[in-house]
Amino acid sequence: MSDLRVAIEDYLALRRALGFKLAGHDRLLADFADYLDQTKTPTITITAALAWAIRPQAAQPIRWRARLCVVRGFARHLRALDPRVEVPPVDLLPHRHQRPVPYLFSPAEIAELLKAAGRLRSPLRAAACQTLFGLLAATGMRVGEAIRLDDADVDYQAGMLSVRESKFGKSRQLPLHATTLDALGRYALYRDQQRLAATTSSFFVSTTGTRLVYTNLRGTFRTLVRAAGIGAAAPRYPRIHDLRHSFAVATLLDWYRDGGDVAARTPLLSAYLGHTSPASTYWYLQAAPELLALAANRVERSLGELA
Repeated sequence: MSDLRVAIEDYLALRRALGFKLAGHDRLLADFADYLDQTKTPTITITAALAWAIRPQAAQPIRWRARLCVVRGFARHLRALDPRVEVPPVDLLPHRHQRPVPYLFSPAEIAELLKAAGRLRSPLRAAACQTLFGLLAATGMRVGEAIRLDDADVDYQAGMLSVRESKFGKSRQLPLHATTLDALGRYALYRDQQRLAATTSSFFVSTTGTRLVYTNLRGTFRTLVRAAGIGAAAPRYPRIHDLRHSFAVATLLDWYRDGGDVAARTPLLSAYLGHTSPASTYWYLQAAPELLALAANRVERSLGELA
């Protein structure tokens, strides 16, 4: 094994020991090392890093930027050991990620989605999808968080749901509305009555007793959305993640309409959603024209009072 590949393994082990997941970085850095070998480049240079980053010619610029960021992090680490290493500057391949405009589900559309889920051929799968999609709409959870839920994460007495080791390694507890808690209890009772040979402690299970798989769930969601006639005229088809967006926007709209102090409440919504900071939550102000108008009117009134 070459010195560079040993350095890559040491770098990844160190960063992961500090809590960074670095998913896919081992594969990308191994490919970069192969490229340096093929081009007979003895160490990391800006030219080599840039040429490797844009090798997938058909890729989007944001992917080129992500590839270069992986090399940049490793180069910074390696430069402390080898002064010949060149670190790609941060303004090389600049590309600001543009969030897609979310599809905002109305309460009626969510009801139609859940009805469509209840008509799935397998009764157990129908119950799982109906309950899971309902939970996402009622709490704004990430779909991955819902899939990872175990039975022990639902506290029926306290009315709380535990989300463990989610994005950024954060855990949180979510208070649930009584109707949401009842829906979870009904699903769990029905699931247990099927007497599956469960191989997992997962709360939501497949027809074979295994934990649900996101790719399968995403396909089912698309089928249900089409069957319910939701978003047919929208510029972009609704995604599962849009249930999270819809929850956040609906919550902010309710706060603005009832005249509450939205600025003081936003950190609570941020914590409930598992955002790293309220700044991530404020992005939702752009998601709905009505919400943006309410926020603008609130600001105008505040300025008028100061004048």
